[in-house]
Amino acid sequence: MFFKAGIKILIIAVEIFLGFYSLLISESLLVKFIFFVITAGIIAFFITKIIDKAMPSNVELLEMEGEEEAANAE
Repeated sequence: MFFKAGIKILIIAVEIFLGFYSLLISESLLVKFIFFVITAGIIAFFITKIIDKAMPSNVELLEMEGEEEAANAE
């Protein structure tokens, strides 16, 4: 539980750091775009991980269906 909260706080801190760095240090639109792409990738990665943990995988679904068919056959 504390590990998950720590990861969330770390992500928020990185986002804030990248936002301030982008605003204060860089005037280049290319650098801002690169930061945007990096943070979007990080967010997409974590959302994918959360969805994978919340939803069953295809292997688990196939195993469930196999168990149901075996129970119906008996």
